[in-house]
Amino acid sequence: MKGKVYIVGAGPGDIGLLTVKGLRCLQQAEVVVYDFHLNAQILNYIDHEAEFIYAGKRGGKHTMTQDQINSTLVEKAQEGKRICRLKGGDPFVFGRGGEEAEVLAKAGIEFEIVPGISSAIAAPAYAGIPLTHRVYSSSLAIVPGYEDVTKKESSIDWTRLATGVGTIVFLMTVKNISMVCKKLIENGRSADTAVAVVRWGTRADQKTLTGTLSTIAGLVKEKDIKPPAVMVVGNVVKLRETLKWVEKKPLFGQRILVTREHSYGFEALESMGAEILEFPTIQIVPPANWSQLDSAIDKIESYDWLILTSGNGVRYFFQRVFEKGRDIRDLKGLRICAVGSKTASAINKFGIKVDMVPKQFNAEGLIESFLHMTEHRSQNSDKPFDGLQFLLPRAEVAREIFPDAVRELGGEIDVPPVYRTVKPKVHGKRLQRFLKEGKISVATFTSAATFNNFLEITGDEAASLLKEVTIAVIGPVTEKAVLKAGLKVDIMPEEATIDAMVQEIIKHATVPK
Repeated sequence: MKGKVYIVGAGPGDIGLLTVKGLRCLQQAEVVVYDFHLNAQILNYIDHEAEFIYAGKRGGKHTMTQDQINSTLVEKAQEGKRICRLKGGDPFVFGRGGEEAEVLAKAGIEFEIVPGISSAIAAPAYAGIPLTHRVYSSSLAIVPGYEDVTKKESSIDWTRLATGVGTIVFLMTVKNISMVCKKLIENGRSADTAVAVVRWGTRADQKTLTGTLSTIAGLVKEKDIKPPAVMVVGNVVKLRETLKWVEKKPLFGQRILVTREHSYGFEALESMGAEILEFPTIQIVPPANWSQLDSAIDKIESYDWLILTSGNGVRYFFQRVFEKGRDIRDLKGLRICAVGSKTASAINKFGIKVDMVPKQFNAEGLIESFLHMTEHRSQNSDKPFDGLQFLLPRAEVAREIFPDAVRELGGEIDVPPVYRTVKPKVHGKRLQRFLKEGKISVATFTSAATFNNFLEITGDEAASLLKEVTIAVIGPVTEKAVLKAGLKVDIMPEEATIDAMVQEIIKHATVPK
């Protein structure tokens, strides 16, 4: 049975510009053939069981030839696979998507085209340049800038292009920019025509230069602008100073590394202009077996307190309760303690009221809260927890500070593992390159495991590469792991939450240095 190929445009770089349909195709793909000029964060949305085939080109170096790519698509489809051919921008705008579709059609393989947002449109928009405007331009041409403009057989009619179109967008033109400008001027375009060059449009490292046809080539050379870049020619460029918007965001240019699964809680940074780079160094999975938790659930009515320390703990605990045929009515009479406001919110979603949230979201704060609650007992006994039964479903590896304190103070406590963290199978090559090129502004670590796994995944150079990066952590245990590696911690919020960390990152990034 023949499979099917989805030729998907991944957009220009900002991950938010990926289409809903493109995302759905990615999530259903069994094989993903992807290019270099796209945001690799998109790959995080793909089932990890999918086969990844890199077919990118960088600096003129081809990982695979176009013929090899075509053959791969056909072969995988003939194996009955669902294939996502993931291309930067739009596959039909100088993306060779038409050629690939022709090959598939000839082989009798079903395919679909999923358009993407082209950098020809997106990069100028993020630079504050409208390609058409009622006053400045009513026509638009998109032209490849890589064509050798000196060849006699040029497919570009420079005479008509130079004067017959209001706005001209050149893609892949940096290397030929001097010749392109010369051709336009020779064919009637004024040398004073406004021009903009936008490099890495829609990304954290977006850079925009403006000039004229007579000056832009020199500026590009002076500022050492390299591909990929989009060139816009026309009077619409004059609107940039009025309409530029992304550069005005307070965190524009910042790229924040998140080393946990999913970037929930970091949205405020994105809304202020930062780019979130997800590189999860831990993966949350169920415990190796449920025996300890099952035993605790079977005698749930014997406990006085249920203590939940994280959203993951809440999710896995209730999931197991329901899997065993129990429900929230079995928790009647059991008092609930949530470590942290986010944990409390997760519990509330089950229609359950939380009885206690310690002021400090750690083991020490938990001990202090329970001592305060049993203050009347402490006045008459050195065992204020005597007779109290605690259930603390938690991570497989965790600190023993609170359980030890409970036992020392006369209480009994069960600490069944409800989830565990493992090191995911990810590759650190791209992240290493970003660190070497200074493209990471802030690295965030929410636990010692996220940091230690980061060092293992990214290799021997990891610690030295982080020396020029702002490091943000949650909690003293994570701080200790960072310090042990010979690095310094720049940001550690008083409250051990993602929200608090985000606010501290904003303060750190926006305070004038």
